[in-house]
Amino acid sequence: MKCFVMAVLAAAVIAGFTRTATAAENGKKTKKQFTLNPIGTVQKAGGKTRLVIDKEVAPALLGLDGWSHVWVFWWFDRNDTPQRRATLQVHPRGNRNNPLSGVFATRSPARPNLIALTLCKIISIKDNVVELEKIDAFDGTPVLDLKPYIPGYDSAEATVPDWLKK
Repeated sequence: MKCFVMAVLAAAVIAGFTRTATAAENGKKTKKQFTLNPIGTVQKAGGKTRLVIDKEVAPALLGLDGWSHVWVFWWFDRNDTPQRRATLQVHPRGNRNNPLSGVFATRSPARPNLIALTLCKIISIKDNVVELEKIDAFDGTPVLDLKPYIPGYDSAEATVPDWLKK
């Protein structure tokens, strides 16, 4: 059997084709890991809110000034502990009168991946700095990505749970 596997591998290499077995083929469950690199940071000073984008990725801002609003993806860096990542259920808004809910049904900062999303109004863009009206992130928070808000695509007729209506 070993010789057969070696011959198949050799033939694949000779043919210029290599591949690795997937987790399903191995009968094992594996987790993929991803590396996210911040593209900048939130800066709050002098009553202004800015995203300072790293100079290397600043060319990606081209054309963003044509939009009024931007989705800002950022990292809940001050909550990044194994305990916070393991929290799967919370009382929304920390209010025990609200029903216990899974974190995917809330805006809780405790979640398996600490990705946050905020819709922000753009005030101005100059060089690598995007000035915003406001953002619910702390000064120094890592920014992961930006995407323009597109009316019609990013809005929907929605329903919300009773606890939010109160």
